[in-house]
Amino acid sequence: MQNSEASETTDPVSTAGELSTTVEKSDSDNPSSAKTSGLGLMYGLSAGHGIKHFGQGALLVMIPSIRATLGLGDIAIGGMSSAQSISSGIANIPAGILTDMFRKKIAWILLASMIMVGTGYIIIGVSPVYWILLVGVSIVGFGTSLWHAPAFGTLAARYPERRGFAMAAHLTGAQIGNTTSPLIIGFLLAGTIGSWVVFSGIDWRWLAVIISIPMFMTGLVVISKFKTAGAESTGDVSLREYFGSAKKLLTNPGVLGMALLGALRGAIHNSFQVFLVIYMREELDYSDTFVGLHVALITMAGIISTPIMGNMSDRIGRRHVISFAMTSMTILIFLFLQFDSGLAMTVLIAVLGLFFFSVMPIINAAAMDMIDKGSEGSGTALMFSGGAVIGSLTPIAAGFINQENGFHGVIIFAGIIAAVGASLSLILPMKSKS
Repeated sequence: MQNSEASETTDPVSTAGELSTTVEKSDSDNPSSAKTSGLGLMYGLSAGHGIKHFGQGALLVMIPSIRATLGLGDIAIGGMSSAQSISSGIANIPAGILTDMFRKKIAWILLASMIMVGTGYIIIGVSPVYWILLVGVSIVGFGTSLWHAPAFGTLAARYPERRGFAMAAHLTGAQIGNTTSPLIIGFLLAGTIGSWVVFSGIDWRWLAVIISIPMFMTGLVVISKFKTAGAESTGDVSLREYFGSAKKLLTNPGVLGMALLGALRGAIHNSFQVFLVIYMREELDYSDTFVGLHVALITMAGIISTPIMGNMSDRIGRRHVISFAMTSMTILIFLFLQFDSGLAMTVLIAVLGLFFFSVMPIINAAAMDMIDKGSEGSGTALMFSGGAVIGSLTPIAAGFINQENGFHGVIIFAGIIAAVGASLSLILPMKSKS
């Protein structure tokens, strides 16, 4: 594979033109991709990713209401995140296999992803007890994870020389969904925006069912508009060929290192963000609307920083960007011990949002730099599987810590994980810039 960190022009305005040139070159070499030239697929997948993450963000803001209705404790709340992480990890296995074996059927895999997310939300909405709620949460987790391998794998294959930017653009769609979701869901739950808009609010059960509608509709749009996804592939591969490539991945120290680093970033997210929401709602007595605003701030700044960081990683190298982001994240998380309320906390959340999610596509791109062509789907699945394994354990651990030591204990727990990740980012193998 050619080094994706090869030197590029320094004019950021030319980014779109460079992507178009890359696609046109690919089209001339591969006739099967002639139908897919241009950036429509990247924008379409980014939009779908945003809607998917709208659903994920909604569940986070609904947690305090679910907790109050079903009388759940901290460990049970952590169990919800763990169930979602476990099901996400399981989903990565078939997602990676299907993506690499049936590259020209990507749209159908994405359709299945959105159908499962919508179905999971319906189950959440009608669940009378905690265990049925867990089933719905698990189906949502399976469906959301089923999106990653086909989408990220297709982008990695389509834009090999600019995959850092392409993946960052895809995640920007997710961050738009993560930003708008808590604002809208928080408002709909509370029924108020200050004293300007006041109504009775919508029960979380009805909201869950309503959320399923855009999920189903997105799946139908994907299957009708993006059937050419994966057309850059020369054809399907056999099961024997697939497992041969998968074996190489599992023995690649660079890819495994990036999977571990991505898992640590996910562990920070799973342990910190959930109990930040509980802390704001129950300890600071913030309204659902105000909680939603703060959750939105975590991703709002990332809408701008993510494509910038992705573009920088293509130009100056992955390690510099990843190390800076993980180190900054570590410092900012520990600052919550001092600034745990008021305007200072609000500003700190917004600054943390510059790095919290933005570093993930750079880690993914670093892994893709070390993966053989044709194994992008399995590589993506491996990356998210690592996050699911560690992510399934940390929320329960954070629940115990929150129960015994409060939110400050969770801050220290998440900060230590971030510090480990920052240290590893300096020594893990990554393909250097030529």
